[in-house]
Amino acid sequence: MQLRHLAFLTPGSYRPDDPRSGLDDALALIAFAETLGYDGAWVRHRHLEPGISSAAVFLAAASQHTRRIELGTAVIQMGYETPFRLAEDLSLLDVLAGGRLQVGVSAGPPPFADLVGHLLFDGDPARIDFSHARVGRLIEALHGHPLGNADTQVGNAVSQYRPRLQPHAPGLARRLWYGAGSLPSARWAAGQGLHLLLGNVARAETHADFVSTQCEHLAVYRSGLAEGTAPRVAAGRVLVPLDGADAATRQRLLAFAAQRHARTLEPQGPRRTVFAADVVGSAAQIVDLLQADPVLQQVDELRVELPYELPAGDYRRILQIVAEQIAPALGWAGAAAAPRLRAAP
Repeated sequence: MQLRHLAFLTPGSYRPDDPRSGLDDALALIAFAETLGYDGAWVRHRHLEPGISSAAVFLAAASQHTRRIELGTAVIQMGYETPFRLAEDLSLLDVLAGGRLQVGVSAGPPPFADLVGHLLFDGDPARIDFSHARVGRLIEALHGHPLGNADTQVGNAVSQYRPRLQPHAPGLARRLWYGAGSLPSARWAAGQGLHLLLGNVARAETHADFVSTQCEHLAVYRSGLAEGTAPRVAAGRVLVPLDGADAATRQRLLAFAAQRHARTLEPQGPRRTVFAADVVGSAAQIVDLLQADPVLQQVDELRVELPYELPAGDYRRILQIVAEQIAPALGWAGAAAAPRLRAAP
């Protein structure tokens, strides 16, 4: 594995009775990661739980706390969104961020349609197209082509303009990623030339284990790309280094990993969902495990997925150990240019 690009994914969790503190911690974590040399910071997009319900709003704030690091959404579920309105939000965010936005999306009906459908839709959800075509409409909007005919004008009391997406962020349509967890989605993403996000969850269609499943998804994606194209591919893994943790913290983190291990042993539920095992241990042990990961051997971008609901100090310690001990052992050079910091509190 020759690691070229290092990013992380934060869940942005907070206590329901004190969301501001948790969101401030997540913003500070992104700024901290930038000082460590991380190339990218991604946020989980969650609904109906204490997390980041609007990635565009949150990352707009993050853009004002950082200068260099890429800011990504992983992933926006398009079933909750109106493509053109989302394109407006994303374009505005990208302008504020100076062209640093990376947009991860997925298709399909909203998972909580039974709870929020009457608040989202004006008609029967059964008649709404939640397919990949919804992502296609977002891509079309982001291109910012003029709307109407050559004579169509909109404006205010001072000026008239050709109607188009405003502000237009040139290049943003080429920074779209698809969160593919199935063979059809990997094949579709390749056909569109989108970048590929591989996470720690997938659907087992022809295999019963996670690694074989994700290797197949990656192979299908690459075989479907147009000749001469080479979109980015990033793989995510939950990394939990134990170095520097006190005895109580080590015990808590080991218990966290242990209670999640059973789900990795076989496909779960009617959709046959398979999960990657958390990568837990010393920095040296994690390096060995990552170097042996068949998927990571085929990509050069790693996204460190942070577990849910850990204290802010744990997140900082994990990011620092990865940047200073794990990623450089995998060939990443970013940390060499970043100032070495004191141990995270």
